[in-house]
Amino acid sequence: MTPRNPLPAWRRYPLLYASLWRNSVVREMQFKTNFLLWIVVELLWFGLQLAFMSVVYAHTESIAGWTRWQVVLLVGCSHFVQQVFTAFFFTNLTEISEHIRTGRMDFFLLLPVNTRFLISFRKVDLGAFINAATAAGVIVFALRRLGQVPSFAESLGFAAMCFAGLVIHYSLMFLFATVAFWTVRAQGIVWGYYNLFNIARVPDGAFPPGMFRRVFTYVLPMILVANVPARVLLGTLRSPWELLLLAGIAGACFVVSELAWRLSLRHYAGASS
Repeated sequence: MTPRNPLPAWRRYPLLYASLWRNSVVREMQFKTNFLLWIVVELLWFGLQLAFMSVVYAHTESIAGWTRWQVVLLVGCSHFVQQVFTAFFFTNLTEISEHIRTGRMDFFLLLPVNTRFLISFRKVDLGAFINAATAAGVIVFALRRLGQVPSFAESLGFAAMCFAGLVIHYSLMFLFATVAFWTVRAQGIVWGYYNLFNIARVPDGAFPPGMFRRVFTYVLPMILVANVPARVLLGTLRSPWELLLLAGIAGACFVVSELAWRLSLRHYAGASS
């Protein structure tokens, strides 16, 4: 009898991811209070960011050419990208060092699936989707106050730039997480990168020319990941090259993270070592 052919990869991975989603839902619903509390905490933090901007704009009409509702939209874009990233990747990437320390990484490497896919998508933070929806609501509200209705092309460009921002955050945090293969623990580096997300909610023009601006534009592009999508919606892009720059940095970050991952696996000798 001819053995049954295994499912092709393009069918196996969606089915596997669907199973991971079901497991995440079951896990979240086991601790409903914790699930709701984290949503409330994130909403309060988002509200504080908006309140801070309201206080600032009580004393000025614009910051680096950005009006009040433009900055509200920028903060919404920053929070939206951050929460979508948190929903899909943050928990998984912070756990990589624990997988290495406890030996679970050995188990993942033995499974007949791509290890990077598995450790990147094992868990889903469902509460972050609610917070992302709140950020999207703020973006829509800010656009209405500005009297702007983005065209289909602008909406598509916004989605593409948000995706590029997600790839950048995922790739860089994954890159920093691979340090754990050499040091065993790397939570401090990973959390340090996550805390840099706050830079994204500041208008790009507010940063004076210098080393700080260059680093957070081209090396750790926090300034770009929210400012470019916001400028797409506002129709204030200075040049189409900004779109290509963000997309190019996203591709470069992913390639570097993949090379670091493969190098780290060659260095990894297992938990028993």
